[in-house]
Amino acid sequence: MPKVAASKTEKTEKKSAGGAKKKSSPYNVFMKNELAKLKEKHPDMPHKERFKTAASSWATAKENPKNK
Repeated sequence: MPKVAASKTEKTEKKSAGGAKKKSSPYNVFMKNELAKLKEKHPDMPHKERFKTAASSWATAKENPKNK
């Protein structure tokens, strides 16, 4: 009888089990916080616009290692 291939979810579950989480980059931490702030201030603004605004703020942010 032929073997049936494992589904994609079974494969990904096996890979992710027991693995350590990578540390978030300063950019990712900044974007997460900035997007949350913008969502509170401008709940009607589309996500795409919030993301553009937050990304442009990164250039001058103190959290940006290039600005130190």
